[in-house]
Amino acid sequence: MLSHIMGKPLLLTIILAGILAAALPGYVVGQNCGCASNECCSQYGYCGTSSDYCGAGCQEGPCFAPPPTNDVSVADIVTDAFFNAIIDEADAGCAGKDFYTRAVFLDTLNSYPQFGRVGSVDDSKREIAAFFAHVTHETGHFCYIEEINGASKDYCQEDNTQYPCNPNKGYYGRGPLQLSWNYNYGPAGNSIGFDGLNSPETVATDPVVSFKAALWYWMNRVHSIITSGQGFGETIRAINGQLECDGANPNTVQARVEYYTEYCNQFGVSPGDNLTC
Repeated sequence: MLSHIMGKPLLLTIILAGILAAALPGYVVGQNCGCASNECCSQYGYCGTSSDYCGAGCQEGPCFAPPPTNDVSVADIVTDAFFNAIIDEADAGCAGKDFYTRAVFLDTLNSYPQFGRVGSVDDSKREIAAFFAHVTHETGHFCYIEEINGASKDYCQEDNTQYPCNPNKGYYGRGPLQLSWNYNYGPAGNSIGFDGLNSPETVATDPVVSFKAALWYWMNRVHSIITSGQGFGETIRAINGQLECDGANPNTVQARVEYYTEYCNQFGVSPGDNLTC
């Protein structure tokens, strides 16, 4: 059963985002969002000057400039044959069979131009392999749009006043990476352009929003991990660490690793070190 959720303590997410953000020398001046002129507004809405605030996910202020992109064409790597080989593993009756498409995935990349295009060609291939390894595992080969029995689970962090829960809505896993928790739906909606707190079901009804939600999470929580060479194992920690890493569920960790190494082999690239967490 696919009950692998992205939810984890907010503090751990903040720490990971800060540690893993690339502290690059360039700066981009943004609009003021309530912080002092020399401070950044972090992805969580707090003011500061370190990489925790000015690195990955920085909303406004003197955010660290993103690294330059390379000339890799993601479409040339994520071919019809590659995408279809994944989705063809799903049963004919799976809801995702008519929901997830390569065309929509490629279209959403216009909003995330750094995905799969940072570092060397091999770095790009490893990032793409990592993303689709997690997607394959989370959705059962693009079978599931929503988490199994997700509506029966409580993914509301009630003390989060910035992204308060709507008591009539459920923030369980939806989409390619099973977006979960109010503190993810809220900022994802703000970034993508849908009401994440009051209409979280949009991630399961609009395929464009669904892929954008997955890529939003990836680019803000995972991208800097894989592109900085920390290994596939740390991407597992960023997605579902508390429930799987450090011996919590070695079987699911191994399943993710197997998908990743399989896709790396298909792309003709070494999977690198540090595969598990």
